[in-house]
Amino acid sequence: MRTPFKHIALLTATSLLSLTAWAQSDSTLFMKQLCNINGVSQVQRLDTDQFHEKYALKFRQFVDGNNADKGTFDERLFIGFKGYDHPTVLVTEGYYAYYGERQSYTEELCQLFDANVVLCEYRYFGESVPQPTNWDYMTVDNSLRDYHRIRQALGTLFRGKWISTGISKGGQTTMFYRATYPDDVDVSVSYVAPLNRAVEDGRHEKFLAKTVGTKEERAAILKAQQQLMMRKPQLMPLFNAHCKERGYQFYISNEDIYDYCVLEYPFALWQWGTPVSTIPPEEATDKEWFSNLMEMAEPDYFSYPNKYMPFDVQASRELGYYGYSLKAIKKWSSLKNTKGYLRQLMLPDSLRHYDFDPTLYERTLKYLKEEDPRHIFIYGENDPWSASGVCTWLNCKRKQNMRIYVQPRGSHRARIGNMPEDMKQEIVSRLSEWLK
Repeated sequence: MRTPFKHIALLTATSLLSLTAWAQSDSTLFMKQLCNINGVSQVQRLDTDQFHEKYALKFRQFVDGNNADKGTFDERLFIGFKGYDHPTVLVTEGYYAYYGERQSYTEELCQLFDANVVLCEYRYFGESVPQPTNWDYMTVDNSLRDYHRIRQALGTLFRGKWISTGISKGGQTTMFYRATYPDDVDVSVSYVAPLNRAVEDGRHEKFLAKTVGTKEERAAILKAQQQLMMRKPQLMPLFNAHCKERGYQFYISNEDIYDYCVLEYPFALWQWGTPVSTIPPEEATDKEWFSNLMEMAEPDYFSYPNKYMPFDVQASRELGYYGYSLKAIKKWSSLKNTKGYLRQLMLPDSLRHYDFDPTLYERTLKYLKEEDPRHIFIYGENDPWSASGVCTWLNCKRKQNMRIYVQPRGSHRARIGNMPEDMKQEIVSRLSEWLK
């Protein structure tokens, strides 16, 4: 376990004076208290219909963990206030946090338990990017130190119990955060969080080919992929025009990108819960088939500049990802193989040198097997990410606290609120007991 480091005041005298003066002109006690926390700056009050008060602010972080000599950057936070003794939901967002600006913004757990929220934008995303941007410091452990410092600082204000939560990469982050700083929060809820063991994990391809949905549904998707490949000569002009109109740029040819879109088709369909019935009939027009492909697997996913490149860097280094099987379309494809596609398609030459390090995977695996935190995992049965989720191997029958809930035929959109009623009641009851 890491030793907590002392909080360091990083505001300059000028910024502290201007912040204090601004706070005095906009009178709420809670806002003044926020402004007086070391490291906080640029506090802005936002409209909200979900909280008593809501603020956007910046929190000074170290670029390299505990080492102030490597520089600092400002991490963007959104804080929704219900009460000092209410539970506080710490959202370990894995990407951008711009949605926190919305007047209607809240979290499922905030609604269920009348809780405060602290939404943290992930380092190197949005307004939380160090300058200059040294990618060596875009690591999970550095991001966890970010959350740990925020938790330490805001613990002086929020005295109720703390819940960490996140969705997808944010759910991964919740998992890693609990394993690394187990005493920071009382409860954790990870939604649809994979735990990948390699850059191309290997379990997702088998899941899509043999497990997800019904045999008939898998056959229909396979026929759709093959139909799209057989129609490739007719669809490529539409594809090229589509990419040109939107200004997409790729590291490889458009012809190969088309094939990758077809490979992505089943993953995207199941991930977002798209009904198999939306696949066009075989006799549909080329335009209808092309429209279906673009709805399912828009090629901007493979284009650059890519706003999710910070994630791609982490996926290649320590988070891992999924692979593709060429088997379904090999007869028509110009691709020889897909190994190493993430680095080739998603990253510039300057960022392809990082080797995958399994340390994070192994450390988290060990923690989840040996420990028993108050942690709930939620998955969708048909979500391809569940193939590398803890739901595939973690035995909770011997644990008193940790629980896994899988939504039947659910997708990446699985949440407490859309679980079957009996599961929903069990989850809420368990969380309520933990938050007493």
